[in-house]
Amino acid sequence: MDEDRASQPSPEPLPDDPEGGKPEGLEGTVERILFSNDETGYAVVGLRPQGTRDEVTIIGNLATVQPQEFLHVEGGWVTDKKYGRQFRVERFTPVQPTATEAMERYLASGLIRGIGKRYAKKLVQKFGADIFDVIENHPEKLSKAEGIGPKRVEQIRASWTEHRALRDIMMFVQQYGIPQGFAHRIYRQYGVHSIEKIRRNPYQLALDIKGIGFKSADMMAQKIGIPVESVDRCKSGIFFMLQELAGEGHMFFPADPLIQRASEALGVEPDLIVTAINALKEDGHVVLDLLPDQTRAVYLASLHRHEVGVATGLLHLMKSGKLLPKIEPLKEIAHFETTHGFSLASHQKQAVAQALGGGVLVITGGPGTGKTTIIKAILRILQKFGVSTLLAAPTGRAAKRMNELTDMPAATIHRLLQFSPQENKWLRNPQNPLKTDFIIVDEASMIDVQLAHALVRALQSTTSLVLVGDIDQLPSVGAGSFLRDLLQSQVVPQVRLHEIFRQAQASHIVMNAHRINAGDVPIIPPIKDGEVSDFMLVEREDPASAVDAIKKLVQVQIPSKFGFDARADIQVITPMHRGLLGAQNMNRELQNLLNPRGRGIERSGIAFRPGDKVMQTSNDYDKDVFNGDIGFISSVNQDDHTLRVNFDGRLVFYESSDLDDLELAYAITVHKSQGSEYRAVVMPVHTTHFVMLQRNLLYTAVTRGRGLVVLVGQRRALLTRGEF
Repeated sequence: MDEDRASQPSPEPLPDDPEGGKPEGLEGTVERILFSNDETGYAVVGLRPQGTRDEVTIIGNLATVQPQEFLHVEGGWVTDKKYGRQFRVERFTPVQPTATEAMERYLASGLIRGIGKRYAKKLVQKFGADIFDVIENHPEKLSKAEGIGPKRVEQIRASWTEHRALRDIMMFVQQYGIPQGFAHRIYRQYGVHSIEKIRRNPYQLALDIKGIGFKSADMMAQKIGIPVESVDRCKSGIFFMLQELAGEGHMFFPADPLIQRASEALGVEPDLIVTAINALKEDGHVVLDLLPDQTRAVYLASLHRHEVGVATGLLHLMKSGKLLPKIEPLKEIAHFETTHGFSLASHQKQAVAQALGGGVLVITGGPGTGKTTIIKAILRILQKFGVSTLLAAPTGRAAKRMNELTDMPAATIHRLLQFSPQENKWLRNPQNPLKTDFIIVDEASMIDVQLAHALVRALQSTTSLVLVGDIDQLPSVGAGSFLRDLLQSQVVPQVRLHEIFRQAQASHIVMNAHRINAGDVPIIPPIKDGEVSDFMLVEREDPASAVDAIKKLVQVQIPSKFGFDARADIQVITPMHRGLLGAQNMNRELQNLLNPRGRGIERSGIAFRPGDKVMQTSNDYDKDVFNGDIGFISSVNQDDHTLRVNFDGRLVFYESSDLDDLELAYAITVHKSQGSEYRAVVMPVHTTHFVMLQRNLLYTAVTRGRGLVVLVGQRRALLTRGEF
């Protein structure tokens, strides 16, 4: 499936024909998913109409359909200049097939957990055309089929209930202009009561379901009958706007611009917006605060609570006495230097000495400035004096790297604080704090205010905290720039590292990272015959030739020249998700190149095969896997549409409904790479990504490479945002 297909526009509704007839209809079996975009709901699907052997192409909002599903679609035929005749779908309905073969294929498709090919055949042989009625109304009868026990009966019953609810949600949202592709997400959020909850407050969709904006929810609300000038509508619109702003990193927004924005967006008078904001304040959903510069700030209540909580907690930690033994820093630093055979720079000594004094300390610096050496020195000295210490990082890969560099256990902050999804709270809190004298947190630039608050709340007043990070990397995905704001406040003690050490100066990766950060163009060293460099640019003008170059680098050139494993050691990092050089297309290309075969399963147009490199895309506290964790598929069960993923030696089970939380990870975005390091990084740099090629993004990507960085594309694309 090439990228031209992916760029086709989502279909517009088809008008009735001029003679007053209705759109045409087709009924048949989904044979394959040619392309699917979960964000827009648009998909290109191969459908075999009932009673024929020929496959036709249907296009439209079809992202939720699955192979072997039986559909009734309505729409009309169109002719595409490149792809020929296609059926553009206006609406579709999943239906139950009636032919024996079609029923077996439908039941074996993975839509109903507990029924694979073998059991589908047995069930159809036993119950014939009544099989769907049996599953729906008399599931206990299923046990009469050979091999169907009570456990499998319950699995089939529960899965059928979910499937039926999804079908109902699809039909419901379709009439209000919401793409059916969002049905899975809506069901996962609200369960069997989805329709009831949406009717009660359609605006909640905009807050809870990624991809549904306020406009879509507002359109639905007005069709349901909620007036334009309803205060509830304005409250929902303002709340959604603040949520969106938080997603962009804002902790608050000034009141006057917010009132103006909301008034224009909602099409109501500013006075009504003021009334709605005050109502949100009375309800406890927002907080109004007057800042020192007299700005009237509007906060989401949760963000205000986190901001105040972090500030209060850190001040308390700084002022509280510590139970550390008497340590003479200069003496212990000299002993560490003698033992390890090297000397610390003055700023490194300052950082170690301040940390050993207890309290709160922030250490920041770029690559090659010795942050890891400082952490090692602090740890070794504290160990010598029997001080209990914990190590943590925001992501699993960052924690693993911390463990490898220090030879001490390290955990993600989430695991350390023991979040309970059942109780929706952190089990480590003021009533059950972490029992340790000292905690060091690496990659602190990735910590948002919410996580920072959870961490500070879980520390005893006698615990000392050291935060280590690089403030020039991309800020946290969540609201707030915790580390940067902490440094700018000048309230918490800090040490900034600027000196690049001699061994790091030999690395073109390190030197170019600092050049990028300083606003200078990176230096591409000339390569002579037989020589290698750790920083290279492979120039390609057009995106298609850049894709080909990346594929050749990953599959052949880097493994043969450097000995790196194509899947485990080499990571393609790209600025954007879409486009020929985006993560979505590069994953398709690299999967077909590196793992083309294998009995896999499909979900939303993605084929998951044994051996595939995959990434978790959301926090799942039950599974103990988190957004950004990368693993490899160890096994796939085609009958149940389940699989297992190996995350650094730990096998995690995924049911069919969990697969929406997985995506291929041969290529990932720069934001997803934060906190990780790879032996080799390959990054496309092209003017088609110019809107994203900002200095901190390129800097972050380059600093992910430990042994090799290869940029592929245009030299002029390195002139990021005119900042060089």
